[in-house]
Amino acid sequence: MSAHKEEKFIPKWIAWETTRRCNLSCVHCRCSSDMQSSMGDFTTEEAYKLIDDICEVSTPVLVLSGGEPLMRPNIFDIAKYGTSKGLRMCMATNGTLITDEVCTKMKEADIKMVSLSLDGSNAVVHDDFRQFPGAFDGVVRAAETMKRNGIKFLINSSFTKRNQSDIGATFRVAKSLGATAWYMFMIVPTGRGEEIMNELISKEDYEDILSWHYEQEKNENDILMRPTCAPQYYRIVQQTAKAEGVPFERRSLTFSTGGGKGCIAAQTICLIDCFGNLKPCSYFHSSVGNVKQVPFRELWFNSKVFNDLRDFKKYQGKCGECEFINVCGGCRARADAVYGDYMAEEPFCNYIPNRTRKRMEQKAGSGRAGSQIVTQCH
Repeated sequence: MSAHKEEKFIPKWIAWETTRRCNLSCVHCRCSSDMQSSMGDFTTEEAYKLIDDICEVSTPVLVLSGGEPLMRPNIFDIAKYGTSKGLRMCMATNGTLITDEVCTKMKEADIKMVSLSLDGSNAVVHDDFRQFPGAFDGVVRAAETMKRNGIKFLINSSFTKRNQSDIGATFRVAKSLGATAWYMFMIVPTGRGEEIMNELISKEDYEDILSWHYEQEKNENDILMRPTCAPQYYRIVQQTAKAEGVPFERRSLTFSTGGGKGCIAAQTICLIDCFGNLKPCSYFHSSVGNVKQVPFRELWFNSKVFNDLRDFKKYQGKCGECEFINVCGGCRARADAVYGDYMAEEPFCNYIPNRTRKRMEQKAGSGRAGSQIVTQCH
């Protein structure tokens, strides 16, 4: 790859699945984690080497994820090493294992941001989603503990049909807990998420929810907001702001994916699983290789899948024809999960691109003309 392309496509945010084991068994879990899942096979030395390899390419935000990362015994050794190499270390946890002692270790490792998971405004909704009685109380307790210890945290909230009516209330609880940011996740059907395909929010409701998010974010000053796995949002932002004739300025998130556009899988983000397999994002089914066997740099810059995703001219269906492709692109992992083709159109978008609409109108017009000729012949 040319030096120009290497400069354009560098990882700014990497999720590292440090373990697959988890004390919960959430209905949507992308890797089907539970207490019987693998701890992963990275030794401490291999973990350090991976960080060294990443630093040869860039110094991204590195999110220690899982499973539940706090179940990995050497997680804070890894965090400290990443910090020493100049990475912005973050952690994604379900919150149930957060204590004052854990917060002390987080501060010693200089973890910049912690994400907590909150999928409902009350215990009934959240505990059902997380399949664990007491999970809601655990998140609330974690937020209070981190506030007391001066640790910044954001809240991730995932939604399906079972809790979509609770989106607004969940957002308000996230604000009340003192979160720095709120990320609204729209489910990608991977892992256990494949088992609840019938629960995925419809494309029509999807559009309404993202429009609601726009109105909230436009007028929100107390908490930063980002919809995640929802690239259509950036099309909605452009459409709505243009219709209103008002520029929409978004506040930046220094610990975020670096996104100001839609799907950025393989462009500025990726996932490394607990066995070393590299994927374009946290929700892709297949990997492009293993970082223990092939250098991270080689896989990031030269894998076919990554380079396909960076070439918008290869996108198919409505996405390939869409005038908003440069700000959206559709969710590539969702296309892969639903159609088995990561270059296919976004299956949960109901927008009809101008080119597609014109072609449909021309086809319909030709059909009407043909039927008139047939009628006349009879």
